[in-house]
Amino acid sequence: MARTMWDSTVGKKTVMAVSGLIMLAYLVVHLYGNLKIFFGPREIDDYAVWLRYVGAPFMHHEWVLWLTRIVLVAAVVAHAVTAYQLSRRDIKARPSKYVHKRPRSSYATRTMRWGGVILGLFVVWHILDLTTGTVHSGGFQDLHPYENVVDTFSTWYGNVIYIVAMLALGLHIRHGVWSAAQTLGVSSRAWDRALKISANVFALLLTAGFISIPVGVMTGLVS
Repeated sequence: MARTMWDSTVGKKTVMAVSGLIMLAYLVVHLYGNLKIFFGPREIDDYAVWLRYVGAPFMHHEWVLWLTRIVLVAAVVAHAVTAYQLSRRDIKARPSKYVHKRPRSSYATRTMRWGGVILGLFVVWHILDLTTGTVHSGGFQDLHPYENVVDTFSTWYGNVIYIVAMLALGLHIRHGVWSAAQTLGVSSRAWDRALKISANVFALLLTAGFISIPVGVMTGLVS
């Protein structure tokens, strides 16, 4: 039964929708934590330390953090694999070009594929920059995200990489939320307009929230 569901297009779309919602929930929490940077070094640095001990003493040091990472990695892999498989199925189903041009789709729809690639590359860079410090521009300090973030966004390339990725994220979310609602049967003719508006507003707020951080560093609000 599970194998049949996985092999079906509906099953793959469901996996893609659920994994996308898991990542979306993580992004909301991640943004909440990141915005603490506007309250000063102590606020966000203490938050970074707390993440290592959340769940204690019931859970061991960093266990909740690592469980979250494992779930997130599983969601990313499932999302990427199903996206690739569905894309290949779509291409095989339409091997020749259309004689007549199809109606023009939204910009977000037409850029979902390359947007996903950009986000994938960004995640790798982001981890190497602010989690492991491997490609960090300054003197990386573990459990001191305030100083590390200021270092990164004090460089022109750090700002460009981050802002471009967040714009791609916004377009991805805008289309993804709407697609997930359709796949999971939440959308209907009566709710379509409200869902589209909600997806647009949500994507805009999330994008603006993430971009506010490099802008805050560039303007001196965070320094």
